[in-house]
Amino acid sequence: MGVGIASYWRLPIDDREAKLKRIRTATDRFRSWPFRVLPSISSSRHHVLPISGRLPDHARRSLTPLLLALSASCAAPPDRGSATVADSAQGSALGSVQAVDDAGRTVKLATPARRVLSLVPSGTELVMALAGTEVLVGRTRYDDDPALADLPSVGGGMDPSLEAIVSLRPDLVLMWESEAQGTVRNQLMAAGVPTFALQTSDTSDVFSAMQRLGHLLGRDSVATALAMRVRAQLDSVRTAVAGLPTPTVLYAVGVTPPMTAGTSTFVIELLGVAGGRSAFADIRSGWPTLSLEEIVNRNPDLVLLPVSDDPVVRISTLRQTPGWRELPAVREGRVVTVPASLVNRPGPRMGEAAAALARAIHSQQ
Repeated sequence: MGVGIASYWRLPIDDREAKLKRIRTATDRFRSWPFRVLPSISSSRHHVLPISGRLPDHARRSLTPLLLALSASCAAPPDRGSATVADSAQGSALGSVQAVDDAGRTVKLATPARRVLSLVPSGTELVMALAGTEVLVGRTRYDDDPALADLPSVGGGMDPSLEAIVSLRPDLVLMWESEAQGTVRNQLMAAGVPTFALQTSDTSDVFSAMQRLGHLLGRDSVATALAMRVRAQLDSVRTAVAGLPTPTVLYAVGVTPPMTAGTSTFVIELLGVAGGRSAFADIRSGWPTLSLEEIVNRNPDLVLLPVSDDPVVRISTLRQTPGWRELPAVREGRVVTVPASLVNRPGPRMGEAAAALARAIHSQQ
């Protein structure tokens, strides 16, 4: 990892000046990001919380330029789901549309979908970004966007109520491609409800799904513009962290048992964009379970903890858990939380997720 906070002040003055110069350069780059990063460093949903408590004044002064830049509100992206007039006209004028889903099935609709239900939260966000909330007829209990609060819930994504789904009369249902959902898919198809399977493992899968789903919604040009915007956001993050230290990071998807993400996943791709390197870069498989002994042996510079509840409680629990509390990164306060509902969803907010990861990683340098 780069120079730690405590050891920074033991560096020769020339080395300190060089490090501050890199931080100032990153600050200028982050200010130019063409999208909203994170609302505030003290926001209840986005935390950078060292275990050791309040940073010393001299350490906070050295980190201020980079953290303020990462927290700055830049120009917000266009409203999610804003479709062009041309797309709307095209959608109504189109006859049948078809696309191949991630199960290899050709999904054919008589007209572009106008009543959509997604059983996958990232799929819900894609629909919103492509066509707005007005085409959604329902939600799952995991769809947490306030704009969806008034929609009827069909339950969980993996165990939805089939009766509730059919009653909503959707002309397209998005679902995760897995053996576990095979029964649900077959039952929906038997009831005459078209389904589209998603299996977005890496970022290229997300961009592919974006285009195919855009076509089924009659929003081809919106899908193209959205993909360009997300790629530009990722490029901006990549440029902003260029030249900064590249710490080894454990992305702790699970704690009991310990789990991480393999290098073939979108999460680790975004981690690389943000200027980090997986401590388990030799593991490609999706979401492997780890042993605490192996984590301690790898000795990551930083632990990133995706959370959906109180981050203070999660970090405190980690400090008290046998095995985890022996990990130097945990003992020395190098654990940072990131919002799980942002970083763990492979969808249109990948640029924001990369920004959140960059902020988390470089707050510890």
